[in-house]
Order: sequence, then structure tokens, then C-alpha cells
Amino acid sequence: MIAKVILFSKKKCEINNFLSKFYNTNIGLENSLSWQKDFSNPIEISELIAAYIDNQSLFDFKMWISLDENVFIKISHSNANELIKYLFERYPY
Repeated sequence: MIAKVILFSKKKCEINNFLSKFYNTNIGLENSLSWQKDFSNPIEISELIAAYIDNQSLFDFKMWISLDENVFIKISHSNANELIKYLFERYPY
């Protein structure tokens, strides 16, 4: 199973600004209101979730993840820590 992250925004440049800061390079998504990436190693999603929660007040977009086909979880302050713990429990290596 490949895990997915999907970002949605109503404001242009929000996703680009966040991802450019996260990856420390210009991503080039200035006009895009959505972004999706597949992760073969779901543990990598934990860093993206943490960065999203830590910077949520600076950026206006929503994050969804999928660990199982066609099942999406919206990331929020109330579930982020538990989801990160779950990732490390479900994918221990």
C-alpha cells in the first residue's frame, strides 16, 4: 500500500509557500489549489503532518492523508499526535 497526502487550499500560493518552506526549495505550484503525493514509506508522512500542525496558523490549507485505499483522514490539532503515533506503530520499520 502506498500512503497519500493531499493538500487543498482556497488561496493561491498557500500550498506552494508551505511546501517550499518544508522542502527548502521552490516547488513551483504558485497557481495550484491542490497537491497530492504518494509515499512508499508512510513514516515520511509524520514529518509533513508535524510541519503542517506547527505552521497551521501561518498557512491557509487543509491536509488529508490516506493509509488505506479510498479512506481519507483530515489532519487537525486534535488528531495529529495520535496519527503520528499510529504511523510508527503500524509501520515500525
